[in-house]
Amino acid sequence: MTRYSRQTAVLGSAAQEQLTGASVLVIGAGGLAAPVTQYLVGAGVGHIRIVDADTVSLSNLHRQTVFRAMDIGLPKVHVIAKAMTALNPDTTIEPIHQHVDPANISNLCAGMTLTLDCADSFAVSYMASDHCLERGQPLISASVIGRDGYVGGFSGGKPGLRAVFPTLPDHLGSCATDGVLGPSVGVIGSLQAQMAMAILTGDDRSLGQLVTYDACTFRFGGFRFDTASNPTPNPAFIALHDIAATDFLIDLRAKDEHGPYLPHAKCHAVSDFGPHGLTPQKNQRAVLACRSGLRAWQAAERLSQNWQGEIKLLALGD
Repeated sequence: MTRYSRQTAVLGSAAQEQLTGASVLVIGAGGLAAPVTQYLVGAGVGHIRIVDADTVSLSNLHRQTVFRAMDIGLPKVHVIAKAMTALNPDTTIEPIHQHVDPANISNLCAGMTLTLDCADSFAVSYMASDHCLERGQPLISASVIGRDGYVGGFSGGKPGLRAVFPTLPDHLGSCATDGVLGPSVGVIGSLQAQMAMAILTGDDRSLGQLVTYDACTFRFGGFRFDTASNPTPNPAFIALHDIAATDFLIDLRAKDEHGPYLPHAKCHAVSDFGPHGLTPQKNQRAVLACRSGLRAWQAAERLSQNWQGEIKLLALGD
């Protein structure tokens, strides 16, 4: 009781029991996961499952504050698990060192009270949202690029991510390509943890709400989207092993890009699709692949303008 006395003075002992009995999935073990895991573990959440396939690198350390220089080269989830167990041994930490894709998202979410999307990947965000929307599981998704970021409460009886972001911009930034400031990540990650604690203790007002933060003006904004319509998950993402031999499989990566090899794919650019461009045969399914999923999404938009068949996306990663 001493550990949580300042917290129960605000939330009450019943809420503390709810936190103790809760299970949370954290997707991504980077900058957002640093405040999220520390605050949720400190608050006494009973079980945290954290999944990420990455290892600690030197460029992570300015914002991913759980890690130290001695951790470089180690799996992030194992480092976080050790640090969080030291913070609060009463919380069960379940590290899973693997990529998140449509093949494992169901098992990862199974048994969880709440899912937190802390991944720097729009493809993973859509995968998580599509799954949580179908199962009615609440999802708190966040993103930070440069100085700005957002956090929103999706599903759990409210619309999913596609209701707010039905299409993608021409350029989709990431921490790796556009940079990010550590304090901005800390602000958004702390809001994500606050939303999580509210939902876990029975306050679901953050669901159906998006909060934005601009570090240039130090202002918060946002809006509610409770009644927004949920677009059909099309195009949806599939896993690598879901490719069929009959698929119209296109690899949109450049020749020097790293990632899984697609032996039966044809290599093309996004510009090869559109009016008078490439189209599958009548009964084929189109599967468009690239590293992040962005070029696949763009090619799908161009293809769908003159072809009405089934299209799936494949985010291959590095």
